[in-house]
Amino acid sequence: MNNAPFVPGHVETGGPAAHWTVPGLQIRKASVSAEDNNCYLLTEPDGGTHLIIDAADDAARVLALVTEAGGGPVSAIVTTHRHADHHRALAEVAEATGARVLAGSADADGLPVGVDGELANGDTVALGAVDLAVVGLRGHTPGSVALAFREPRGDGAGRVHLFTGDSLFPGGVGRTGSPEDFASLLDDVEQRLFDVYDDDAVVHPGHGDNTTLGAERGQLAQWRERGW
Repeated sequence: MNNAPFVPGHVETGGPAAHWTVPGLQIRKASVSAEDNNCYLLTEPDGGTHLIIDAADDAARVLALVTEAGGGPVSAIVTTHRHADHHRALAEVAEATGARVLAGSADADGLPVGVDGELANGDTVALGAVDLAVVGLRGHTPGSVALAFREPRGDGAGRVHLFTGDSLFPGGVGRTGSPEDFASLLDDVEQRLFDVYDDDAVVHPGHGDNTTLGAERGQLAQWRERGW
């Protein structure tokens, strides 16, 4: 367990999960596929309720994260976008847990199971007493979503954790299929993430290591100029 800022948060497929406790939330991160897909388990400390972000592959490993967190109910599985490498284990994990399946509205029809709730920018997802903000990030896919959690603090200015799927990584935004999609994604990332949250906000991407908005902010103009 590590209560310090967790960058880079490196995990490897077949290896142990990273585990952090921050004010108001426990976070577990495991790499679950040959493509280094990250699966996140968020646990609300008071009630022991869990939320899964991207049941990407290896259902047994995803479910083991719940066991490692002490077991208990999984309230929801959020799929950040419709690409198959982010939901290969979704059907099995949803059946095993009985959790609600949530995804961005424009991507919901692309999932292998029916969606219990369609998400849009500005929505919230409840995890026990914890609220996670939904951030729509259009471009990698039309319905890509991120989740934002702000650590509770008396002044309301606690550090933010951003679970960005394939929309934002260390060194750039996610792959897009056209210049228009790239512009849409970078516009959303800039306006809905960088313009809203402070430099200490931690980015938890869909593949690979973590970063912070501060580490990436100075590269925004370069990303726009290079076009990817």
